[in-house]
Amino acid sequence: MTLIPSGYHSRLNLYETQEAISLIKKTFEDFLSKALNLKRVSAPLFVEGASGLNDNLSGVERPVSFDIRQTGSSVEVVQSLAKWKRQALKRYGFPVGEGLYTDMNAIRRDETLDNLHSIYVDQWDWEKVITPQMRTLGTLKDAMQRIVTAICATYDLLQWRFAGLDTKLVREVTFITTQELEDAYPSLSGKERENLVTRQYGSVGLLQIGGKLRSGEPHDGRAPDYDDWQLNGDILFWDETLGCAMELSSMGVRVSPESLARQLALAGCESRRELPFHKELLQGELPYTIGGGIGQSRMCMLLLGKAHIGEVQSSYWDQETIDLCSRAGITLL
Repeated sequence: MTLIPSGYHSRLNLYETQEAISLIKKTFEDFLSKALNLKRVSAPLFVEGASGLNDNLSGVERPVSFDIRQTGSSVEVVQSLAKWKRQALKRYGFPVGEGLYTDMNAIRRDETLDNLHSIYVDQWDWEKVITPQMRTLGTLKDAMQRIVTAICATYDLLQWRFAGLDTKLVREVTFITTQELEDAYPSLSGKERENLVTRQYGSVGLLQIGGKLRSGEPHDGRAPDYDDWQLNGDILFWDETLGCAMELSSMGVRVSPESLARQLALAGCESRRELPFHKELLQGELPYTIGGGIGQSRMCMLLLGKAHIGEVQSSYWDQETIDLCSRAGITLL
């Protein structure tokens, strides 16, 4: 459901917004690649369904699929590139300490349509080779802080160009686990906890998402076959415009053969062991990696103080949303 904040108006006009989006994307890519030692690569829009490379996210989302007339094969539009990137690092021969990043464009047909969500997803996907000894929360926290620093540096340049912007960013990340958050606020839902802690600290690294907490419920859903649930997290910023926590990045140290086997069993997904990607990983044939995705449109929303994701990307919206935004003077691209 779309909500329009009281008294909202865009800080930039439509022409300036397009210029600002271009500046954000060019600048952040440069800062990100330097911060994490990444090289840009090309990425697929779709993968073969039987390969096991597509991401099933929380396990219930339906991928968009179609058949290839010449071969009869069925392919799926990617929902994320979490698995593809790890295989690409092996194929391209990336050494330890280096990685790749790419533009990821996806269609998520089951996504809720509201201020922050669209069926069109655009993000920077990145992945980096690490050693088994680097599979620690320390490695994860360091990468999260580097990404937040790159976001803040991007905003510094943006504000120099557009002096009327007034987004407030906290540069130092506060880290907290989902279990610590549940212990502190047991009566609240996961999203309510996220809002409370992010409003308090400004920028938060929320750690260990996917496994069941002591309450018997997970903080949020996470596919069992890309992130290690003990070594993953989300980067959250407080969004003053919408008055809520905004997730800008989902990331993590990727599963080892051991943690993949454990999480497939916990999720009741052991049939995936027979998929090509999973076989390769379980046999120890893929590099150890860390990686994630960083929302492009969401970052533009946050830095430009926008109230709706449709102000910074061209997508599909229901008529009720179109009419509501029109009455509020909000231009959807």
